[in-house]
Amino acid sequence: MSGAGKVYLVGAGPGDPKLITVKGMECLQKAEVVVYDRLANPALLEYAPQTAERIYCGKLPDHHTMRQESINELLAEKALEGKVVVRLKGGDPCVFGRAGEEAQHLAERGITFEIVPGVTAAIAASAYAGIPVTHRDHGSSFAVVTGHLREDKPELAIEKWRALANGIDTLAFYMGVANLPLIRTQLIKHGRDPHTPVAVISWGTLPQQAVLTGTLADIEERMAENSHITNPAIILVGDVVKMREKINWFEATLAMEQVQQQ
Repeated sequence: MSGAGKVYLVGAGPGDPKLITVKGMECLQKAEVVVYDRLANPALLEYAPQTAERIYCGKLPDHHTMRQESINELLAEKALEGKVVVRLKGGDPCVFGRAGEEAQHLAERGITFEIVPGVTAAIAASAYAGIPVTHRDHGSSFAVVTGHLREDKPELAIEKWRALANGIDTLAFYMGVANLPLIRTQLIKHGRDPHTPVAVISWGTLPQQAVLTGTLADIEERMAENSHITNPAIILVGDVVKMREKINWFEATLAMEQVQQQ
């Protein structure tokens, strides 16, 4: 390894700034450069020294402030200047956060780095919606799946959809709102019961959190009637969604706080 600076690939958590890990907060406190994305709560930047350089590299589905290759090189360049760099990513950096690509680039350049795990959005957003991703009576298996489902070989796609539809109790799709029609259609086509409960959780763990529930059969129609449910959102499929009726604690807490402030 070189004698250059160091890069911390830090998970910022799902939105609520209090859900960052202690180690993640400590990394920010010693940062000289913070490279942060769209889903990292801006309030977390307050942990960094005032003198730290702050660089935004957020991505939208149709617009990238900075391409991934440029981000990789930026991290390397700042570290080679001898600086402590924090790459702050929403959720967990290794769950669809491209930390693997960034770590690989840094390793190839001989730059010291650490990966600091974070609370991933599917688990946190579901918990804040009153839905545990596993439950002894409703779901003993859980999978996170990208909503950008692309497959060059159709026969492989069929096998994957069959496995998702039949082999896993709870499915959490990231970045899947635009592909909701495809997701529900493929799951039903490959054997999932159309009456399987579904929840779409928008802006999970934040005060503006919004949750829409339905089934695979009607969730697309319900989404069309509820335009306030937007990205970033998690699509949760499985019987665990039924638990929301009993343990919807976060929204109840928010409602109580509003009453107390009146």
